[in-house]
Amino acid sequence: MPDERLLHPRFPRSNAYHPEWVMAGISGGANPLWLAEWLTEALDLRPGMRVLDLGCGRGLSSIFLRREFGVAVWAADLWFSASETLQRVRDAEVAEGVFPVHADARALPFANEFFDAVISIDSFPYYGTDESYLNSLARLVKPDGVMAIAGAGLMAELDGPVPEALRAWWEPGMWCFHSAAWWRRHWEKTGIVEVERADSMPDGWRVWLDWHKAVVPDNHAEIQALEADAGQHLGYVRVVARRRADARLEEAVTSVPTEYHRHPLLRGE
Repeated sequence: MPDERLLHPRFPRSNAYHPEWVMAGISGGANPLWLAEWLTEALDLRPGMRVLDLGCGRGLSSIFLRREFGVAVWAADLWFSASETLQRVRDAEVAEGVFPVHADARALPFANEFFDAVISIDSFPYYGTDESYLNSLARLVKPDGVMAIAGAGLMAELDGPVPEALRAWWEPGMWCFHSAAWWRRHWEKTGIVEVERADSMPDGWRVWLDWHKAVVPDNHAEIQALEADAGQHLGYVRVVARRRADARLEEAVTSVPTEYHRHPLLRGE
């Protein structure tokens, strides 16, 4: 009897991947293949392009990008072992095109304008809300290159207290979640990018709920919050932007030259 776990009519590409393989590579609260498939529907990825998969977790999205689109992927993550990811990459027979890197999103070890695209699946809110972050990331992308994110977010900004339906699950760190409209404004105001798309997944909360019921059915707090909220506040958002060719970017400060000169420490010396 065929294994029908994680089969979803919304994600035909992802359906080809074995559920045991997907569940063995879990690194967060979302199905990285579903989100990667949804995000790439809005992108024009072509074989040979260089892509940074930022906050890739244990590399499932990186393998998906390589297998489905033939791009070369640098799989960067801070929390998970690059060596373990490399084993997964080798087993998937994509080692010639997926390169795991242990890196902090705020200190990425890549040259300016190295990538054709930067993609981030369900991790960007944890480091990308900083007002200055887009500048440091955009430097790594070629002019007219793409920056694209997808993950958990809000359907609209919360102007007051946390809604009753979410209180038992909500934690202070979740205030990094924002709406697609917020991300559009957050990026466009810099003048660095042109936002081509900022939207939410239709019935994304149901997709979120389907994943948790299949993979972590004992996560009662989150499941109950999703069911009670029913998409009023929670769902998946994506943003796709292109680096403006005329954008003036600040260079990264890697060191500040200084020279020590001795002076009296106290007034009486």
